[in-house]
Amino acid sequence: MEPLLRTTWTDPVTASHGYLVIDRLVGGIAAGGTRVREGCTLEEVERLARAMTLKSGGLDLPVGGAKCGLDVDPHDPAATAILVRFVQALRPFFETYVATGEDMGTTQAQLLQAFAQAGLGVPFQAIVNRSTDPPAEVARAAATFDIQSDGIDLFDLVGGYGVAEAAEAAMTHLGLKPGAITAALQGFGSMGGSSARYLARKGVKVIGIADAGGTIANPEGLDVEHYLALRSPFGEIDRSRLAPGDRALPRDEWLRLGADLAVPAAVADAIHEGNCDQFTGRLIVEAANIPTTAGAERRLIERGVLVIPDFIANAGTNGWALWVVLGLVDPGADAAFAKISQTMRRTVSAMLELADEAGVTPREAATRVALANSDRHLAALGGGTRSAVLE
Repeated sequence: MEPLLRTTWTDPVTASHGYLVIDRLVGGIAAGGTRVREGCTLEEVERLARAMTLKSGGLDLPVGGAKCGLDVDPHDPAATAILVRFVQALRPFFETYVATGEDMGTTQAQLLQAFAQAGLGVPFQAIVNRSTDPPAEVARAAATFDIQSDGIDLFDLVGGYGVAEAAEAAMTHLGLKPGAITAALQGFGSMGGSSARYLARKGVKVIGIADAGGTIANPEGLDVEHYLALRSPFGEIDRSRLAPGDRALPRDEWLRLGADLAVPAAVADAIHEGNCDQFTGRLIVEAANIPTTAGAERRLIERGVLVIPDFIANAGTNGWALWVVLGLVDPGADAAFAKISQTMRRTVSAMLELADEAGVTPREAATRVALANSDRHLAALGGGTRSAVLE
């Protein structure tokens, strides 16, 4: 199905490109993160926007899917100014239709600053503008988003917490216990790092962590908290302080470690036809957006690997943020974690039961449910159905 809208923006200062895709409007709103990555393309953003429609539908949220992307290195000193100009240029969309949040290469704090500098308010201004009391809506959401747990912003924890809850639900389906499971993760930013934290707290032995600088591995298990303390703002680990017994390996070695569980939490298409056979475990839980190619997923499923799709597994951040903005969850870390745990376990269990009953893959089962939910909200609230291209 064609997206509702595609638009390409060219920065007048650097000639860098930015993209906005609205896959579907539900109730006049679409939501999705803003990605900053060198090499980001319109096609990538379109795929991500579609995944956001499925993510909202999978959690039965009354919003559509959208995505923003900048083809910019987030380490570039000019990246923040480019982001501000992108927001300014697409202001009409952010005021009316599109709510956004952090994604690869951005943080929620950075986006809040960029929207403020652009004179636009907050990244979810489109939802605020539809409320009956916009100032109160902003104040309530801001107070909730400022909450911390263990000294860390809740915004940077809820996504990985959801991944861990999805993983445990999948383990239960497979008859596995967390304490008997080993895991390897690719990506150690807010999503990968929090996934590792909460998997480890469940008793999962994390034997490999890959970041931009390579893979750190130990078959006896890594001290996740030790490495979380050594991260840069971009999720890169200081290699000068490896714990005793831990080894530094090439980046692509993370799939070859023999882990039972793989958690891709970084770039798109990280697991592909060229490397999927390196994974010998039983379970993949997709913490990143579109991290597994369709061909690789088919081969994995043929080998009996259970793949929990991205738009379900990594929906914790998106779900919590929208629950907060829409007033559907009480403030506080305990309420956030309880809501995510309940929703993720119910959603994953129902998806796997339907997959078994219908003889389809988990992704196909989840897609059916997500689109049915989205269609129901669309029928009740209205939204966009035509396609458009603006380039």
